[in-house]
Amino acid sequence: MTIHAEALLFDNDGTLVSSLESVHRCWTRWAGEYGITAEAFARVELHGRTAVEIAADLLPADVVPAAVARIEELEVEDVPNGGVHLLPGTRAFLDSLPADRWAVVTSATRRLAEARLEAVGILPKTLVAADDVTRGKPDPEPYLLAARELGVDPARCVVFEDAPAGLRAGRAAGMTTVALTTTHQAHELDADLVVEDLSALSALVTAAEVEISARV
Repeated sequence: MTIHAEALLFDNDGTLVSSLESVHRCWTRWAGEYGITAEAFARVELHGRTAVEIAADLLPADVVPAAVARIEELEVEDVPNGGVHLLPGTRAFLDSLPADRWAVVTSATRRLAEARLEAVGILPKTLVAADDVTRGKPDPEPYLLAARELGVDPARCVVFEDAPAGLRAGRAAGMTTVALTTTHQAHELDADLVVEDLSALSALVTAAEVEISARV
């Protein structure tokens, strides 16, 4: 399959980088601090959602703002502890793209996203974070905002995601979707193309578009 696009929009955690070790450490500590049982915590979908939404599912509304600030603090402080690393193919694939043809669209806060990206040497020209939108994934707002900032028709954008919520956001935005099986199994991911990770893809850049192909 070959996909033709003008802009490429990447989720971060689970797509460009893996932060699972850090996420597990920090959210486990956070849940303990707020007296959340393991059973209650296990019932909540974490991946691909904002901290505000997760905290709102677990805590009274008046506690949520402080709880969100606390998990951000824990995760930012944990970045230097080695829990964040590039996923296979990320560096080569991004290096093949012009800076104005791609963006990172993440459910993390800007502070946390920038800390994780800086730790692995990724400096996107365009970054859309949780702070920039009123509705996070699976709502299409984050991806539509990224397309607007890049000046590209949403129909000419490709979304790269590892989480069902992010893929739903991409489809709702009218974009082509590529799923990576880095955190979920293929049967859990509804996308136009499903690959193992970015090492399975190549990009050919022309003046008009980017041609994305699966490696044979």
